[in-house]
Amino acid sequence: MILLDDRFVRSISTQKNTMTSTTLQASTAVGMGAIPTKNGYAFRTWAPHAKAVYLTGSFNDWKKTDLELAPEENGYWSIDVPKAKAGDEYQFIIETEGGDTLHRNDPYARQLTNSAGNGIIYADDFDWGDDAFSTPPWNEMVIYEMHIGTFNAVPGEPGSFGSAIERLDHLQKMGINAVELLPVNEFPGDYSWGYNVSYPYSVEESYGGPDGLKRFVKAAHERGIAVIMDLVFNHFGPGDLDLWQFDGWTEGNGGGIYFYNDWKAETPWGSTRPDYGREHVRNYLADNALMWLREFRVDGLRFDAVSYIRNVKGGEIEGDNLAEGMQLLRRINDTIAHEMPERITIAEDLHSLPFVTDRTDDGGLGFSAQWDADFVHPVRGVILEMDDQKRDLHQVETALKSQYSGDPMRRVIYTESHDEVANGKARVAEEIAPGNVGDYYSRKRSALGVLLTLTAPGIPMLFQGQELLEDHYFCDADPLDWSRAEEFSGNRKLLRDLVHLRRNLNGNTKGLQGGHVLITHFDNEQKILAFLRWYDNPEEDGVLVVVNLMDQVREDFRLSVPVAGKWHLLFNSDWKGYAEEFGDTEVYDLEGDGHHAVLTIPAYGGLIFGRS
Repeated sequence: MILLDDRFVRSISTQKNTMTSTTLQASTAVGMGAIPTKNGYAFRTWAPHAKAVYLTGSFNDWKKTDLELAPEENGYWSIDVPKAKAGDEYQFIIETEGGDTLHRNDPYARQLTNSAGNGIIYADDFDWGDDAFSTPPWNEMVIYEMHIGTFNAVPGEPGSFGSAIERLDHLQKMGINAVELLPVNEFPGDYSWGYNVSYPYSVEESYGGPDGLKRFVKAAHERGIAVIMDLVFNHFGPGDLDLWQFDGWTEGNGGGIYFYNDWKAETPWGSTRPDYGREHVRNYLADNALMWLREFRVDGLRFDAVSYIRNVKGGEIEGDNLAEGMQLLRRINDTIAHEMPERITIAEDLHSLPFVTDRTDDGGLGFSAQWDADFVHPVRGVILEMDDQKRDLHQVETALKSQYSGDPMRRVIYTESHDEVANGKARVAEEIAPGNVGDYYSRKRSALGVLLTLTAPGIPMLFQGQELLEDHYFCDADPLDWSRAEEFSGNRKLLRDLVHLRRNLNGNTKGLQGGHVLITHFDNEQKILAFLRWYDNPEEDGVLVVVNLMDQVREDFRLSVPVAGKWHLLFNSDWKGYAEEFGDTEVYDLEGDGHHAVLTIPAYGGLIFGRS
């Protein structure tokens, strides 16, 4: 069922549907696109500059002019077609004032044969069974960023929702409770990162189409895993883009009714920025965002390149701000906060601006969280630094303390993402030891990056294959190599143990789910950093994290520990079970006197102690 564009709901006056030569009856169905009725389907589109609009499809043997849409108010056109049924293919034919005839796919089509093919009438009758999944609290989330086309695929063939489902048990065992999908909207061809969206309402057919996505969401929910969708509202296309000059109108050869037609159209990906200043376009985007939550039951939305929605140049220059873009984002976030407050919205803005996550009442954009550039860049830089003496622990301290809108859980933290492991950059382990990620230094230091990600306050995120110690940079035609799961099984155990600690799956302590952090020991000369994390009370649920960023074992080290009493060792990254070449340094529980404790710290080691 396509029931979209909430603002379109209006009484339709038949007396406004009169043409000079022919009286056409507009549909009384409410919505946009292909709308189910008692007898078939109605079709509605927006083409304010069209001279005439026709519908053609398999239901009328693709005749071009026997199904003419009636004009309505504000540039809308509609028709009832009793013989249309789910599965039929269709297109609109638009006659322009200039005499051109345009064949256009439905901008609201839920399904296409492919990005250069026809629209398909989609029946929203998916059987969700007893799915009553609840989105995990944000402070308990551990996100796994996934690209459907490469997550579980074979060379020469893109992956699908079905093939991805086959690996969900693997994620469940690791303790992952949220996956963030790179965009799955219809794009040109079968291979793409997904950021070149052709049809925002359609699901990529090579991945399995809309029902495939619903099966994936249902399967994830059955395993306790939330699904977050990645949306691209900063630009469309630019390929296979029927939205471009949709009804023939343009200014300066711009994109027409769905796009800015002046300098505000320009983005780094082409001059295809949607025109947020037009009411229909704002409705088109807002309804699209809500569709995934309402009809596909996803648990959150990640918005790509938000800086290019709020600002023409993607920066902070006041004169380039897009007030209407910010209005759109506030509207979406306010609606979600009011209707579905448990769902999460995440901004990729990367300018470290608190107003991105500030409440809209306070002038902010209202996002639940934002990707934190103040974590990934300093932590990644410190981990990749080849000279131990040049590592600056002040960078790590800053990353640990970073927060937005007065809440450290309003940020997503990571060392690898699709952007960080492509475009000339590689996996952390690969950058440390090119061509040899099994190297001692590579495994040791990349493990520290994961440890910091999963113990710092914030919402931690891993990128697909991080647990496999994947060495290839991200490419949409290069599947993950699952044979590495056995070869680097120790690395999988390391990530699993850290995720389980983060989520307190073993009942040790919920301290890592709290927002509190205190640097308890800082030694930039010996490269030892310790910090205390807690949820309610550090004496009861405190977690002490100790990191040695130098290739030297520290024996009988006098560590600052401000909370007295017993601290039990919960994790030692130097355990041989994680890698045969690790030192297996013996570390014991701590006994603090309220000031200090003495311990051994492994080389390039990370230790976690708890009060349990």
